Amino acid sequence: MTDKIRIVGFSGSLRVGSFNTAALVAAQELCGDGVEIEIFDISDFQPFNQDLEKDPPENVTKLKAAIRAAHAVIFSSPEYNYSMPGHLKNVIDWASRPYGDSAWDGKPALIMGASSGAIGTARMQYHLRQTMVFLNMFPLNRPEVMIGNAAKKFDENGYLTDEATRDFVKQGVAALVEEVRRRNT
Repeated sequence: MTDKIRIVGFSGSLRVGSFNTAALVAAQELCGDGVEIEIFDISDFQPFNQDLEKDPPENVTKLKAAIRAAHAVIFSSPEYNYSMPGHLKNVIDWASRPYGDSAWDGKPALIMGASSGAIGTARMQYHLRQTMVFLNMFPLNRPEVMIGNAAKKFDENGYLTDEATRDFVKQGVAALVEEVRRRNT
């Protein structure tokens, strides 16, 4: 295994000023030496169309290449209607197709979520875990990074100011890095 661990991160929120994108930026800041986190922009993906899966749009080809080049993935997403946002599920579907050519296969994953509510995306995270079973991904069991009351933990520029939450995000990334190292020794 190379010394540098590469992680690709996905924000399930398309909103400007998203707490979930800000949480990924915090993960980048806190990841430590020898770890690189690329945040992959998923805002321009068209709805999944099986007619196109054998000759996918260019952004799908880039998506699958980014996932395959990474040792692990991070999802940071809001919760919509007790689940993940449709746009995030759409990107997951694109990268898993055609059947037998899933870029997600075997990837360890950290799931995070930030919400203005108190429970911080718990139901979305459990639904995403359910999806990962079919994808043959390996989400970390601990820590579960659920950032509740997010408006009080990020400043107006999107900087994660809450020290306890910063430490929790740092622990999550460290656990993901440890899982990558464990799987690659």
